[in-house]
Formats: sequence, structure tokens, C-alpha cells
Amino acid sequence: MHRTELDLDANEPRDPATRMHSTSDETSHLVDLVLAYSRRRILSDDTPLDKPVTEAELRRLAGRTIDEQGIGAARALALFEHVLAPACITTDHPQYLSFIPTAPTKAATAFDLVVSASALYGGSWLEGAGAVYAENEVLSWLGREFGLPAGSGGVFVQGGTLGNLSALVAAREHARHRLSDGAADAAVPAPPGGRWKIVCSAEAHSSIASAARVMDVDVVPVTPAGDGMLRGDDVRAALEEHGASVFAVVATAGSTNFGIVDDLASIAELKRDFDFWFHVDGAYGLAGMLSPLARHRFSGVEHADSVIVDPHKWLFAPFDACALIYRDPEQGRRAHTQHAEYLDTLTEGGDWSPSDYAAHLTRRARGLPLWFSLATYGGTAYREAISSSIALAQQIADEIEGRDGLSLVRSPQLSVVVFERDGWTKADYDAWSARLLDEQRAFVTPSSHAGRPNTRFAIVNPNTTFEHLVAILDTMA
Repeated sequence: MHRTELDLDANEPRDPATRMHSTSDETSHLVDLVLAYSRRRILSDDTPLDKPVTEAELRRLAGRTIDEQGIGAARALALFEHVLAPACITTDHPQYLSFIPTAPTKAATAFDLVVSASALYGGSWLEGAGAVYAENEVLSWLGREFGLPAGSGGVFVQGGTLGNLSALVAAREHARHRLSDGAADAAVPAPPGGRWKIVCSAEAHSSIASAARVMDVDVVPVTPAGDGMLRGDDVRAALEEHGASVFAVVATAGSTNFGIVDDLASIAELKRDFDFWFHVDGAYGLAGMLSPLARHRFSGVEHADSVIVDPHKWLFAPFDACALIYRDPEQGRRAHTQHAEYLDTLTEGGDWSPSDYAAHLTRRARGLPLWFSLATYGGTAYREAISSSIALAQQIADEIEGRDGLSLVRSPQLSVVVFERDGWTKADYDAWSARLLDEQRAFVTPSSHAGRPNTRFAIVNPNTTFEHLVAILDTMA
């Protein structure tokens, strides 16, 4: 007979159908194991960077983990801790400097356990009023920080891609509503020229093109100036050319590759002459507005019709969370509310249900870890942590400029520093990056711009130090 790590006794459930859901000695032991591991991981000061391994190696080390009888909690957790987790790069490591890292606070990480343990549903006010209230408090605080009017609001979604898509769906619905003069029963009108269009920078995040494909609309890419900033004059030319077929203009508040903030104010100014939805993709960079070192760069965001910012990037929340905020939440509700007989009890009452504001229905209350962390530490702690990354980026940029053989591609605006090693090819960057990870020094991947290879430091972790970064530069000599 198969046995778990604890023999069944009088306190164990006798019905196999309820064993997994019963409170028993077995489940108590399981929970103790998981909480003990979680405590070790959250409180660790020296979690290794780790690195991926091949599927063949994982197959050799882990073997088959799923069978009819189960391998038991102790064995499964041991496999995760000693085999599977070490094959994943640690994204909150201070020397994880690729893509856009994450650096959740201890409070946010710990509370993520609470969210899962509390069996919360975050899709409706009826089922999760307390959770929705707390999430909405965070969204209101962010809205005020961004200069949006009282009454702005939205929802936490899975990530920036879904946030951008949901905002642009609302933008198109707004344009359709305008063309039909608001008649609810009117046929959906076609735009002038037959195709709806989105205007954005040629350096906008790939999720904008992805959203356009999903929506079957066209993207009009506008080449920004040499400094990477999209400006109103460039957008004006696109609006004049494509006219009323443009239903949205997307500006970037902190590009992923360079951390560049478009000239939001000059783009917003165009709304005086053209009728379009102004969306600001601030997935990474908009959090920089909380710092007095960078707040001036975001002038104009207060005129946006919608914005996104990802707390799992620079607002120190765990994966995954994107805050989508509408200037007028009713625009999001009109575009996204789902209607079905079994949903009528939710949609007819007028309560604030998060499922009404994005392209989703079922949702985790993913804004709660950020709420708990903000409630615990306060906004000043966030401002100081974000400011430290901006200051460090400038400090290491100055160091790069002072070193022979290294050069900045662009001066940093926020906390992304892009630079080149003279004479290096893509293969040189690849070999250097692989060596850094293999030696567990850092995770710094190659990038490129305008056909030239380069590399970059993406700094969001307050535990990243100048000494860490200088040591990495030393390996390029």
C-alpha cells in the first residue's frame, strides 16, 4: 500500500475524495514544510543568482514527478528547492540587471502568501468587496500621483501587454461610440478609410503591435528624434496624414530598452486640434514619477485618457501585476463588461467590479501585495527607493563615460543605462554575458540599437550597489 510521508492515523481523512481538502496531520505537516521554505527564502540575504540548465539535465535530476500515487509533499518540495528552483534565474537578485528586473519588498512577498491562503476572488464587489476596496485605494493613490482627476480608476491586470490591450480596446470603443453619436443600438461604424489606426513611437513596446494584431487594427509607427523621445510635432504629421482613422495615440513613459520618456506634454497638446484617445504606456518607467529626481520628465501625463504601470517592475511588488487606470472609468466599463444570464446579478447592481474594466473575467486580487506594502511602509519609502535607482544609474553612467573603451549609447533618463564596448561584436557580448552568468557574477544580457550590439544595466533593486556595477564593468577590460 502506498504511504505518504506520514502514516494515516485517527486524524487522517478516510475518504480518498476529501483527503486533499481536509485539515489533518498530513496537511498540517505539508503547510509547515511550505511555510518553513517560504520563510527561509524571504529572509535570505544570499540567495544565489542561479541559472538555467538543459531539459535533459532536469530530466536526469528530477525524473518523473507526477504519477497516480503521488510522491509526497516532502519529496516534491525538496525537488523544487534543490533541483527546479536553482534552474530559474533569481529575478530579485541585486545583480539581475537584464530586461526589467523585479524587486518585491519583504512585505509584498510575504503578503502574497496571505492572498493565496485567503481564498479571495477579485473579480467582483459582491464576492471580494474588501479586496477590491484595498486595490482601489492603491489605484486612487497612483492616479493622484499621476495628476489624474478625482474619480479616475481602473483595475490590476496580469501585465503590461494585457493592460495596453485593454486600454486600447476601450479607446476603440470610445471612437465607435463617438461615430455612432452614442446610440446604443446603432450599427458599429467603420472608421474613415476602413481601418482603425494607432499612432505610436517606432520604439514603443512590442505589446502595442501585439495588441493591434489582436484587435485587427493598424499601427502607424513614428520615428522619434535621435534622443529617442517622441514629440508632438512628429505625431501631428501622422494625425494629419491619417485623420479620423486614428483612434489612439500611445506615448511611452520609460521605454524598456532605454528608459526614455516621450514628450508627453507636447503630445497631449495635440488633443486641442485632434480627437484621439491618449494612452500612456508607463509599464516600467511611470513609477519614476514618484521620485523628485524624475517627476519633471512626466509633465503631460495628467492629460492621459488611460495609463498603465507595472508594480512588479519598479513598485516592488511580486509578479504579476499591472495597474490600468482610466481617466473616466466608465469608458473602460462600457468596453469590457461581459453580459450573461449568470452574470446579471453582478452587472446590474452598479457596484465596482474589477472584471468590468479589462479583457478578463476571473481574476486574482493581484493588487493586494502592493497595498499591504504601501500600507506598511508608506509612500516616502517608495520615493526614496526609486530615487536611489535613478541616482545609481547616473553614477554608473558617469563611470562608463570616464572609462577608455566604453561609451554610453544614450544618457540615462531613469534607471536604464545602455552602453557599448568598443570593437565588440554580438558574439563578444554573447560570450561575455554567458560567462558572467556561468560564474554567478551577474545576469546582464546583450541588446542592440540601430543595428549595433550593446548591453545595458536595468536598475530597480535598491540593494544593487555601485560596487556591483563597477565589478561587472571590470570584466569587460
